Amino acid sequence: MKTVIAIVERGADGRYSVYIEDKSYPYGIIGTGATVQEAEKDFRKGYEDMKSFVQDSGEQFQEAEFTFKYDIPSFLQEFAFAFSLAGLERITGINQKQLGHYISGFRHPTAKTVRKIESAIHSFSKQLAAVRFI
Repeated sequence: MKTVIAIVERGADGRYSVYIEDKSYPYGIIGTGATVQEAEKDFRKGYEDMKSFVQDSGEQFQEAEFTFKYDIPSFLQEFAFAFSLAGLERITGINQKQLGHYISGFRHPTAKTVRKIESAIHSFSKQLAAVRFI
C-alpha cells in the first residue's frame, strides 16, 4: 500500500480543503468542509468513491494510506483551542503578531520559518509525551 501525502489548507473564505500532493498517485481526490474534520471526512469519502468507480470499471485500484500535512494558517487555526498565540510564541520563538499575520493570511512564513515552527511543535510534543504522573 502506498503512503500518500494529503495537504490540509484553509482558504481565504475560512473553509478547509484536503487534497493529494503526490503527483505520482494516479487519482485526484479532494475534500472540503467548514472544519478540518469535515474536509478530511469528505476527502475519505472521495477516496472511497474513486475506489468504487475504478473497480466498477474493471481496473485495479491503487490503495493508499494518507499522511496529512498542514499549511501554517490551517494548523494555527485548527489547534487554537490548545495553543494560544502567547504560548506558541514561547514554544516557537516567533512573536504573536507575526503568528497572527500567518493565521489571517496577511503574511506567509518562509520555508525556514515553517521548519522552525514544525521543529518547535515536535520538540514540545516530545516533552509532553515524556510527562508521567504519580
